[in-house]
This record gives sequence, structure tokens and C-alpha cells, in this order.
Amino acid sequence: MIRYALLGKSLSHSFSEQYLSEKFFKEGIKNTEYINLELDNLNNLKDKIKELNLSGFNVTIPYKIEIISKLDFISNQAKTINAVNTVKVIEGKLHGFNTDIIGFTKSIAPLLNKRKTALVLGNGGSSKAIQFALHKLNINWKVVSRNTDFDYPQITKETIDSVEIIINCTPLGTYPKIEEYPKLPYNLLNSKHLLYDLVYNPKQTKFLTFGLANNCSIKNGEEMLVLQAEESWKIWNSNIR
Repeated sequence: MIRYALLGKSLSHSFSEQYLSEKFFKEGIKNTEYINLELDNLNNLKDKIKELNLSGFNVTIPYKIEIISKLDFISNQAKTINAVNTVKVIEGKLHGFNTDIIGFTKSIAPLLNKRKTALVLGNGGSSKAIQFALHKLNINWKVVSRNTDFDYPQITKETIDSVEIIINCTPLGTYPKIEEYPKLPYNLLNSKHLLYDLVYNPKQTKFLTFGLANNCSIKNGEEMLVLQAEESWKIWNSNIR
């Protein structure tokens, strides 16, 4: 049995297992499974990989940055970003990559409509990939986070007026905590704004609902999930190292 996994701390919200299991069934991919791997820490990660005989795994919150210290090799792109969401196991060695960039870029590109300024909410592993992608798309951005010099209470009308895209890279609003949302002055939003939420469960978070109520364009993270999963599958089943 060829086995892949999703590594995280709490995975009740995730659709990855369902998506890839359905992919294997529809495409007739035999003797292959994708499982959830919930760990409270990464102390015994390599033992767990060996025990489960994993050929590769995806990485989600909160381990996209912490996983780097466990890798034997890391792609140049993932090293630049300082975040990894895909790991390929080759002869017991862990090779790290980042497919969030492709997933985000391909999913947001059709919606940009010449928008060139963004507010990025959060500064964790997912945010690192989004910031890299924005750079490649020639979009200027500003990060809002409790651990940077620009926090939510500092967001003003001038801030909102100066951006056209707001991207939620935090887990706020993710199932089961669906009542949570980033604290923004939503009443200042209008039809020029695009709200993009990396959260995909639920399909429409409070963040997106508030945006829709103010005539914003909205997009959840489901397509990004699918695109990055397909890219991970390519890495696991190719000669990429």
C-alpha cells in the first residue's frame, strides 16, 4: 500500500483526505491511500513516518514553518518563502516543497481585474506563500498581524481605501469555529474590493459574508486547495527532488 498523509494538529475541518481519496477512486489509482495525521508536536515525526511507511505528506497549520527543521532537503522556492506544505519521502529522506504558491496564483489570477494592492491578514506559513505569490504577480501588499508592527486596531479608512484585495491567511472562521472572523471595518468596503479567504470550510465564512454584504467580490480557498493538492500529487509521482 502506497500511503500519503496530511500532517497537522487539528484536522476536523480538512477536505484533503476526502478530495484525494475520491481522486484515487475516480482515476482508478490502486493500492494508494491518503490519511490524516494529527500530531501535538513534531518531536517523533520521523519515527511516525517510518511507522506509517509514508511516501509523502502535505503540511497544514501550525507546522508549515516548523517542519523545515525536520527536512533533509528543501527546494529553493520553499527556502525563500520559509514555509513548506508538501514533503516527498525519498529513501527515508524528507524533501520539502511549497505548492500553495501555485494554488493561490492560479485561483486568484482570473479575479484580479487590474487590482494591484493587497492587505494580507496573518503572517504564518500560509501567509508567507501568499506574499511570495503577490510579489510574482507584481501586487503591492501590507501584512496585518499581531506579531508585526501593523496590527488590526491600526487599520483605518485610509488603509482600506488604499487596497483593492484583502486576503485572509489566518484560520479565523474555520469549522468548527465558524463565528470567528478578522476584525476589520467592513462597513468601509465597497465593490472595488476582492476578499479572498484561504479558509474553505465553511464555503462562506463570516469574513466573506461581510464582504458580500458590502458589494465586494469574494473567493474562498477551495480551488486553491484542489490546485495545490494536484501539484503535490505531481511532485510525489515524478522525479522532482
